[in-house]
Amino acid sequence: MSTATEVQVNVRPLADRVLIEPAPAEEKTAFGIIIPDTAKEKPQRGTVIAVGPGKTDEPITVKVGDTVLYGKYSGTELSVDGKDCLIMRESDIYAVIG
Repeated sequence: MSTATEVQVNVRPLADRVLIEPAPAEEKTAFGIIIPDTAKEKPQRGTVIAVGPGKTDEPITVKVGDTVLYGKYSGTELSVDGKDCLIMRESDIYAVIG
């Protein structure tokens, strides 16, 4: 079951897991100072690209295409179709933005 905004990926999360593509790290500060790669912080925002079916007693509340906030060290990093992604439990997501 795919929607127009869904990205086709070869990973299908199970249970309450969510696959997220992190937003790119900030390249410059608000004042225009370029941030070197060694000083960039891990992003805490990303886009949901796949969701599991949920648990029997707890349906998934996020959907593909949602922009979400999550913990700095949440999830497990993996590469999907050449993109760096995170897979985490829905409970590791703090909020949906927008």
